[in-house]
Amino acid sequence: MADNSGAFLSEQERMVRDSARKVAQEVVAPTAAERDRSAAWPRRELQAVADLGFLGMHIPEAYGGSGLGFVEYCLAIEEFAAADAGFATIVHVHNGMGDWLHRFGSEAQKRRYLRGIASGKTIACGLLTEPQAGSDTANFRTTARRDGADYVLNGTKQFISNGSEAGFAFALAITDRQAGKHGASLFIVDPQAPGYNVARVEDKLGQRSAHVAQIVLEDHRVPAENLLGEEGSAYARMLSGMSEGRIGIAAVAVGVARAALDAAVAYARQREAYGAPIIKLQGVSFDLADMATQVAVAEQFMLHAARLHQAGLPCTKEASMAKLFASEMAEKVCSDALQIHGGYGYLSDFPVERYARDARVTKIYEGTSHIQQLIIGRSL
Repeated sequence: MADNSGAFLSEQERMVRDSARKVAQEVVAPTAAERDRSAAWPRRELQAVADLGFLGMHIPEAYGGSGLGFVEYCLAIEEFAAADAGFATIVHVHNGMGDWLHRFGSEAQKRRYLRGIASGKTIACGLLTEPQAGSDTANFRTTARRDGADYVLNGTKQFISNGSEAGFAFALAITDRQAGKHGASLFIVDPQAPGYNVARVEDKLGQRSAHVAQIVLEDHRVPAENLLGEEGSAYARMLSGMSEGRIGIAAVAVGVARAALDAAVAYARQREAYGAPIIKLQGVSFDLADMATQVAVAEQFMLHAARLHQAGLPCTKEASMAKLFASEMAEKVCSDALQIHGGYGYLSDFPVERYARDARVTKIYEGTSHIQQLIIGRSL
């Protein structure tokens, strides 16, 4: 596939993208199919990208991170997703929690945790979603009760990316039920401490190396100094990070769709029918043309939203548009790539069936397509 996006990138942005592409293709991609089959956690691959600074992208150099800009971050996530969308999700979630700590944590909290997160020695996760509450933030039930110098947390968290492998976590809990959404608080919790229980690791359709767990907090004691900010401030902090998370998932969707397109083009060039490569068949070439157009448009709008966010400009609508368009596009492009492969596309011998499974969840996590449509509609 022709790569024209670099023409509009700064030298620094191209360097970051090329570095991410190199490690993604040389380290992450070769093991992706096997990790998909076995649902193995990519420990070695994560350390390889950590050594290059990609697990501390949002963290300033003063705390051991690489301090990259948000556009550079999205370019790196896209490259990781082109190799393995599940791996990109792990990296995205981890970096997002590091960013929350850097933005909202106290100086003592940052000094204590950020270097471990940036180095990859500590994997980070966020205990947010619950079995009965995802987009419905008013329905969270996990509670935090003050008890002397500690808070005691009780509740169940669901679909927690990195939750079974984490050494650092943020947990959303209700400290004041009467205050509604303003009664939610964020806490730094230690997954190694008593009361943090991995109830199960889910068996998923796609992104199988990106472990998703149910976590049960049972009388989990958290020191009061691990409260992030003030009681009741969680809702505003979560909202402030929504755009960043959604643009990141748009980058994941673009990456996996780009990989599917590249695979379809390569297959169409070498597969022959009626005496010629099938890429010469008008129907196939038209499908590939539509796929290439959709990927290019999604990538450019994702980068547009990323630049707005990086500049500190309002981008709630654009973030939702980027995620909605890119995720819907990814499902369609990956399905079309499988179709171009014919019967072979349905076999695990070819990567397009993995791409199709991996792309599907981009329409769900970080806010479903309906939620994005709701946000965009309200903005009109």
